[in-house]
Amino acid sequence: MLNDEKVSYSAMQSTGTLTLGNYLGALDNWVKLADEYMTFYAIADLHSLTVRQNPADLRKSARDLYTLYAAAGLDPEENCIYFQSHVSAHAELAWILNCFTYMGELNRMTQFKDKSSKNADNINAGLFTYPVLMASDILLYQADVVPVGADQKQHLEITRDIAERFNNIYSETFTVPEPYIGEATAKIMSLQDPEKKMSKSDDNPNASVFLMDDKDTIIRKFKRAITDSGSEIVYSDDKPGIQNLINIYSCVTKKSVEEIEKEFAGKGYGDFKMAVGEAVAARIEPIQQKFNELQKDKEYIEKLIKENDEKAEYFANKTLRKVKKKVGLIERPR
Repeated sequence: MLNDEKVSYSAMQSTGTLTLGNYLGALDNWVKLADEYMTFYAIADLHSLTVRQNPADLRKSARDLYTLYAAAGLDPEENCIYFQSHVSAHAELAWILNCFTYMGELNRMTQFKDKSSKNADNINAGLFTYPVLMASDILLYQADVVPVGADQKQHLEITRDIAERFNNIYSETFTVPEPYIGEATAKIMSLQDPEKKMSKSDDNPNASVFLMDDKDTIIRKFKRAITDSGSEIVYSDDKPGIQNLINIYSCVTKKSVEEIEKEFAGKGYGDFKMAVGEAVAARIEPIQQKFNELQKDKEYIEKLIKENDEKAEYFANKTLRKVKKKVGLIERPR
């Protein structure tokens, strides 16, 4: 343990811009964790390198993500928001843990298979060992809990396996993290294919709503959203398009499914799509305003980055020194 306070750890890749799904499914829930945990939130820029990036775009998107974290309600003075690449202990621990991770374990990772199929011309070693770097991210901060979605459960499982393996060989070193199951949140699906998750990398520009989309763009995307046969606004598994829109409307208005069905009884899909678009635009407008304010205050953001990087580095190096000593590496004279 770092101290008597329990630790929560989360990270997002620094590519593209956040979607409504990222916000409602993750970021909005993260805000509530600061009252209960010491929280670390990384801009996972090292993870982003597994796919070829335009350097200028990567720097901008990483900086924007940092600012968006703060704009969405993660107070950088209460939460440690830092850049993964600014803390060298991540890469150092990843190499050590590579030596405690088996090829068979990495071969079974479904995300490697998915990403390899999408990047057939760049199946690099980083894609393969990505879960080890993720394990290092989590274990460096002795995280007790990690908020995870369904697509990340496998990564947390291998993190636990690596931690337990190391602890069994060298005695108690890492806290073995548990998944954090927060307030139930509906999964936000693509507006153009409600059978798959909303993604910031979707090729269809109408499939995802982004946190920095203006109101007109948001409403236009909802007007074009795929719906189902019939015209009733009812929550049903055989109506995935309307089900997705009901989930979104419920998340942003805090109304129950029953209240929504009653509100739109006798109304058509067109009215409902417009209402969802208006509600989403209203929900994210304050985030956009705060983002624009913070972007103008570069000195304040630089101060936060420096302070939080130093805090993250302190805790990460504390764990790394312990690991190096246990595996037999000679400590550097001070």
